[in-house]
Amino acid sequence: LQDYLTRQFGKAVSKFIFQAKGSGKSGLIGISRCGQEVLDRTAFEIKDGDLLVRFEVGFPANGRTINAFELRKILFEYLPEIADRSLYYKNLNQQEVKKCIELAEDQHYIRRELTKRRLIAFVANGSILPRESGVSQKPMKGAIAFEAPESMEVEMELPHRGKIKGMGIPEGITLIVGGGYHGKSTLLKALEQGIYNHVAGDGREFVITDDTAWKLRAEDGRKIKDVDISLFINHLPNGRNTRRFSTLDASGSTSQAANIIEAIEAKSQVLLIDEDTSATNFMVRDELMQRVIQKDKEPITPFLERARDLYEKAGISTILVVGSCGSYFYIADQIIQMDNYCPVDITEKTRKLLKEYKKPDCKAEGFALPSEKRSISFGSSVVRRKNYRGTGMVEEHEKLKVMGRESLMLGKEQLDLRYLEQIADREQTQTLGYLLKYAKEQYSGKTTDLTALMESLIRKLEKEGIGSVSGQKEIPAGM
Repeated sequence: LQDYLTRQFGKAVSKFIFQAKGSGKSGLIGISRCGQEVLDRTAFEIKDGDLLVRFEVGFPANGRTINAFELRKILFEYLPEIADRSLYYKNLNQQEVKKCIELAEDQHYIRRELTKRRLIAFVANGSILPRESGVSQKPMKGAIAFEAPESMEVEMELPHRGKIKGMGIPEGITLIVGGGYHGKSTLLKALEQGIYNHVAGDGREFVITDDTAWKLRAEDGRKIKDVDISLFINHLPNGRNTRRFSTLDASGSTSQAANIIEAIEAKSQVLLIDEDTSATNFMVRDELMQRVIQKDKEPITPFLERARDLYEKAGISTILVVGSCGSYFYIADQIIQMDNYCPVDITEKTRKLLKEYKKPDCKAEGFALPSEKRSISFGSSVVRRKNYRGTGMVEEHEKLKVMGRESLMLGKEQLDLRYLEQIADREQTQTLGYLLKYAKEQYSGKTTDLTALMESLIRKLEKEGIGSVSGQKEIPAGM
């Protein structure tokens, strides 16, 4: 309901933006611009029956001169009408409001059913997975609707919609295969965004994925700090310690190994991987390469040889998009072929074919998840600078600057979040920045256990809300 009313307030606001005259941002009225995902935001909160709306207004001025007459229009004409149009139930499409609530309850029901049925994802029949374009999350017009293969079809009785059928992906290792441009990556993209609920009309309203699912990839050049990547990489020729591995410029293989370990630390139960964005030498080594380069000369244990143990010994499932290597077929529990955007279950067909080929080495010895808890050290969060007169020094906390969805800067350090593909909104990046800033201020100059820190931040968010870490007297709207 908060999300729905935020959107209604935004629609009502759009008719009054810059109607009040003045220079610069005079007359601006703005609130969070919601995408296709339903996200918790500070822009609109419902507490004990009260509605709290946070938005911004550009107070009118002519240069440096206040224009009170134009401000009067905003405060006494525009805002009352905006509130009347968007916040009064009698003036809203009441059937639409009801459907919004019912959709959310149906989506919540499916998430509970995933756990009960030991599924990691559900894609409803009739879902529209392709998007309008690379820069739009709206559904593609004329796209082929999703239809589950009969062998993987499950049925659920939703509280409001009633019976619904779709493809249930069980726990284990699932491969998504098929020719180029047949919809492999489109299905994976829908699954990675399935950690969020989507609004009606999105096409993915009933594409629901385990909300711990983590889309990961190789990330050349990323910074790694004290990560135990020994599950995948050992015996580096320079003698570097892979149980506490650090680098300012990771390779494809070390970055992907670190990303998987960090997903495990974050208690992810589902790994989402696309072969196209993975480091080839990290994922698999064929028989000829194993003969040319002996195991004792290769520090990398490929993901192919760890995937089964990750599931059987750690309960971590994998959904993997592949298109060039058949070795993955030997470790798969189910294999889905995308054929012109239609899924086909080819598990049994493929298993019959495997008998004609020699089985590759698909299992490595010495499986052990990181046992040591990783700690994190924070430098001082206080910076010293000259006062505006230049006569002395003042102390202040580091400033946070958010540059779109993909990057933020805290103090002088910039964090590149381009490859965290499941961040859907700039305001999520803003909140991550506030969390980091809050943690650094609380533990300034100290070392603390990383997992314990994350758990304490999550508890704080759950108890006090996402505005509790902003460090400001008034919570900003854009979080």
